[in-house]
Amino acid sequence: MTVFFRFITILRVFLRYRIDQLIPKQHLPLRVRLLLSPCSLFGDSKLNRGERLRRTCEELGPIFVKFGQLLSTRPDLVPDDIVAELNYLQDRVPPFPNDTFREIVEQALGASVESIFKDYDNEPLASASVAQVHTATLKNGKAVVIKAVRPNIALIIEQDVALLLKLARLLEKYSSDGRRLRPVEIVEDYRNTIFDELNLQKEAANASLLRRNFANSSLLYVPEIYWDYTRNNILVMERIYGIPVTNIEELHAQNTNMKRLAERGVEIFFTQVFHHNFFHADMHPGNIFVSREHPELPQYIAVDMAIVGSLTREDQYYLARNMLAMFRRDYRQVAELHVQSGWVPAHVGVEQFEAAIRTVCEPIFEKPLKDISFSNVLLSLFRTAQRFDMEVQPQLVLLQKTLLNIEGLGRQLYPDLDLWTTAHPFLERWLKKRFHPTALWGEFKRYGPEWMEKFPQIPHLIFNSLQQLQNIGQLAPEVHKTAQELQKRTAQSSRRYWLSVGLIVAAIIIANPDVYNFMSTQIQNLEVSAASIAIGGLGLLLLFIKR
Repeated sequence: MTVFFRFITILRVFLRYRIDQLIPKQHLPLRVRLLLSPCSLFGDSKLNRGERLRRTCEELGPIFVKFGQLLSTRPDLVPDDIVAELNYLQDRVPPFPNDTFREIVEQALGASVESIFKDYDNEPLASASVAQVHTATLKNGKAVVIKAVRPNIALIIEQDVALLLKLARLLEKYSSDGRRLRPVEIVEDYRNTIFDELNLQKEAANASLLRRNFANSSLLYVPEIYWDYTRNNILVMERIYGIPVTNIEELHAQNTNMKRLAERGVEIFFTQVFHHNFFHADMHPGNIFVSREHPELPQYIAVDMAIVGSLTREDQYYLARNMLAMFRRDYRQVAELHVQSGWVPAHVGVEQFEAAIRTVCEPIFEKPLKDISFSNVLLSLFRTAQRFDMEVQPQLVLLQKTLLNIEGLGRQLYPDLDLWTTAHPFLERWLKKRFHPTALWGEFKRYGPEWMEKFPQIPHLIFNSLQQLQNIGQLAPEVHKTAQELQKRTAQSSRRYWLSVGLIVAAIIIANPDVYNFMSTQIQNLEVSAASIAIGGLGLLLLFIKR
């Protein structure tokens, strides 16, 4: 299929569902409105905008289905009614022929299916947007599933993404609403996500790490990956036999403790985000099952680890403190934390930001805790912050979407789920543990060898920086002036001299990006300002040397 004919197909579907009506005409230049005017010949659609977009994705095939799913993960950019409709998109597409599947498997593994597997099911177990799954049995009797990437899918993705990117650029160019929604960013994010999903070896590595994180855990089970049979386009893993988490009747039939099941889902989420810093970011109901064993202490089973997320240590810290401050209604601290974390620019007035947060959050917190949507509070907070020039934080958006899935699923299982009751003590414990001497000692043992390895480089870096001190006046007159004044006082006493040198060295570290970045890297795990440690630590070190 050529790009031209694909474009004609896309255009026909767009016109059928009048996608052009989703673009506010008042924001478009006259020539663009004239160009779109023939679309009115197709009549108005009786469907709402969310339904039109969903059906468009469904008719245009798996790539647009996946794109619609990605749009549903961006509630920070896409209106709620469209997100709600796109959440209905399912990964159910017609399977490709079994002969093709078998050929892909045999070519990837370099042997016939019969020689590799004891038996093999010709009928697919599931057919998704970018891959298809069949069941089989290994020669040792282990039941497995085989996942293979659809043939020629990469070429189709490239064509569709190229067209989507052109449409996004036009929308961003001619529509102020389009610029606000940042469609080009969404399409580029989609490109990265979809191509990551094509690499099944990467998904297998994600699953392997998640399995190791929850080894011997009663909370979550992750199927075993069989690496001998896994390639970039083929994944073979243990077959599981759990109950789909949405099958409420079957869960009740085995007397599952639904309250415990809902609470454990929340515990799994916070454990992944804060303890492991590696979370399954595609935990929609189709990827979650419940073990048939121990219904009183139910265990989750997770599959499809193509999309995962993690946070920086700084994001973890500020997110935890933000959550605690929010539910204490300490809006001032929430505002200050946003600025301290760098999510919001430093020039933003904390007072106005605090007032805006209070206006949004106070009505929400007047409800009983069990009626408060934790994920929606975060979403409201991020949307408010965007009015104060907060840049979109992809890792936080991914986390917020995952929390939205977990909370929605938890309340489907147990309507009275109070997420905060589970989250609050977890966050309190995590923050205390983060600064416990044992944790700090563990960090020192982990990074100590690296620090010792790089320590001999410090004198050389300092010497180079001292040579640059003559030119520092042009770049930072204040630092140069301070350095000269401090140097004039060095004759007073040897002790004061070396204190001054320590301060000068600290100033150089701050002024010189290479040295500053080097020092900051070494101390970032101690949760203390790099400048403070540089000034105090080097000053004291030089003092003690000359005593």
